[in-house]
Amino acid sequence: MAAIPLDLLDRVRELERRVRELAGRANIRPALDQILHGDITIGEGGQLIAQTPEGVATFKVGQTPQGDWGLFLRRANGTRALTVGDDVLEDDQMIRVWSRDKERPTPILMDDAFSDRFLGRPMLPMQLHPTQRQNTPETTYQPAWWGSGPATHAVAEIELYTYANAGGGQVRVTMRPDGGSAITVAEYDCPAGTWTNKFITQPMHDVEFMQWVEWMVEHRNVQAGRDVETRLYSALYRHTYTPDEAPRVPTRPPTAATATATAQRGTGPAVSEESAEPERPDSVRTPSGLRTIED
Repeated sequence: MAAIPLDLLDRVRELERRVRELAGRANIRPALDQILHGDITIGEGGQLIAQTPEGVATFKVGQTPQGDWGLFLRRANGTRALTVGDDVLEDDQMIRVWSRDKERPTPILMDDAFSDRFLGRPMLPMQLHPTQRQNTPETTYQPAWWGSGPATHAVAEIELYTYANAGGGQVRVTMRPDGGSAITVAEYDCPAGTWTNKFITQPMHDVEFMQWVEWMVEHRNVQAGRDVETRLYSALYRHTYTPDEAPRVPTRPPTAATATATAQRGTGPAVSEESAEPERPDSVRTPSGLRTIED
């Protein structure tokens, strides 16, 4: 007759206890407060939202009910703080930092709505300085105001006042992008005996962000022995107000990435990274400042 272990009943009881323990643990849901060694994907609609106990959504990322994809940060009081994309405008995907004004919040920092390569806000002043010929008796164009600096916004805006004596005068405004030729932005006549006000708006066509641009305001008399004076009321760089103000994109040499994408579409040969044009060093900049301009 086989020997029966004396502790068999104890072993059975221990086995039953462990089975009950395992069965109980199988029904316990683990705490979902950590994500280790993995990603979270939110696709095909929906948002990830964090909100205060009062129900204020301080963080949202994903697709809005309007169909736009973006990132939204709000303060605890519900005012906007930072947005990428917008719940009102579609497909602009702008980056905006908002003021804390509860009644009338406004973007205090943003990129341009209609130009992909320029700053929107804040607006910045343009470097324009008076010369010794701000008032001149000459009948040939003389520099009244001059300045240079990097183009930070899509549109330049200049307002001028000119007074001419008998015979009247003329004013010409030019811009010269670094490495390019002077472009006449405006040229107009000024009647005699009155202040002529001119408001000039110029999109920064074919100019890159932070490319140096030189500006010149010149004036002259129509008749010899007379006098003309030009005063600068304002000069600034600003964001676009309408799509029509968006400047033309300058011609750029193809990069390895764009050339490869073009070749994949069957419209041109691929360019390897080794054969791509190297980045051009910055040219010598004209120092900006108050100084006399010689002919």
